[in-house]
Amino acid sequence: MTERRPRIGIVVFPGSNDVADAAWALGALGAEPVLTWHADPELPAVEGVVLPGGFSYGDYLRSGAIARLAPAMLAVTELAAEGVPVLGICNGFQILCEAGLLPGALRLNASLEFVCRDVTVQVERTDTPFTSRCSPGQLLTMPVKHGEGCWYADADLLQTVTDLDQVALRYTGLNPNGSVQDVAGVVNPEGNVLGLMPHPEHAVDPLLGSGDGALILASLVDAARERLLVSV
Repeated sequence: MTERRPRIGIVVFPGSNDVADAAWALGALGAEPVLTWHADPELPAVEGVVLPGGFSYGDYLRSGAIARLAPAMLAVTELAAEGVPVLGICNGFQILCEAGLLPGALRLNASLEFVCRDVTVQVERTDTPFTSRCSPGQLLTMPVKHGEGCWYADADLLQTVTDLDQVALRYTGLNPNGSVQDVAGVVNPEGNVLGLMPHPEHAVDPLLGSGDGALILASLVDAARERLLVSV
């Protein structure tokens, strides 16, 4: 009998354009990607969730503002509350902030221009389901491609984020969007929800320039596998 792979749901919104990349990367790293349409009020049985990059609903109003109201987000919120690891990449990060699952907001880049380039981020925490394969302070190279990636929090919220140690990744060297304190990714207080602007799914095969993103996604697959083993 073949051991079942951990299932990781990928929520597909109108305008999501990194679904295939995320699915390929997760499959290559040992998971079974399960695509779920945004209008479905329930997700199938999964051990993890990914909100992929793209331009959900054409980024009307604000990036992620409409997607947060999708029926599938109710299920994502419930799964997050149960401790299921939830990863939001780029537009997924924006959606998680709009839905209140992560602190802060993603604003227009400080340059007011779309940015598409490789960046380097430093790992601030390794005790999360998304960074367990990383070393403290490790530098990861991954691409960004966004126009609204400037993470912002006012002074009070920033103090709370600092006190709760919610910053998981910081840009080092060039900050591509002007985010406060070089924040590239944050987690919820429980640590099982992560949003980041860089795209780990585009940095899995070294032939594309970097394989560092595999550390993020493989950590997620590890966490999903642990949940699967516990449930068996």
